[in-house]
Amino acid sequence: MKYLEDIAVGQVTEFPPRQVSEEEIITFARAYDPQPFHLDKEAAKQSLFGGLCASGWHTIGMMMRLMVDHMIGQYASMGSPGVDQLRWLKPVFPGDTLHLRGEVLAVRPSQSKPDRGVVTTRYELRNQKGEPVLTMTGKGMYRRRPQDAAQDRT
Repeated sequence: MKYLEDIAVGQVTEFPPRQVSEEEIITFARAYDPQPFHLDKEAAKQSLFGGLCASGWHTIGMMMRLMVDHMIGQYASMGSPGVDQLRWLKPVFPGDTLHLRGEVLAVRPSQSKPDRGVVTTRYELRNQKGEPVLTMTGKGMYRRRPQDAAQDRT
């Protein structure tokens, strides 16, 4: 398990690529964002996107899954107090391969709760062409290393 003390400003995490399928775009849209350009290929051709594309919320969900599977699950995560910036820059289409990169901007131990701290990270999600499709700056809360664990490391 990794703790707040194991995270440093400038630390970069590159996540494994993830391919997006038409089926998952439609399944998500049916359940959570049933707009025609997320559900129907023909209707989507007439939209400003020019084709079936993933909901922005689906895109964030896919990004979150990458983060949990390949980073957050390895740390003493305590959740998130929120997101400062979120931008959808380009649509995500069936067959796109998404690449996620995160860079730690700040690590701040809590003044009022000494068992934790907050990490600010800027994430960029790109498609297979290297084009950014989403950017987000978010905060995550992480436990500090317990005193007994710190003694075990020395």
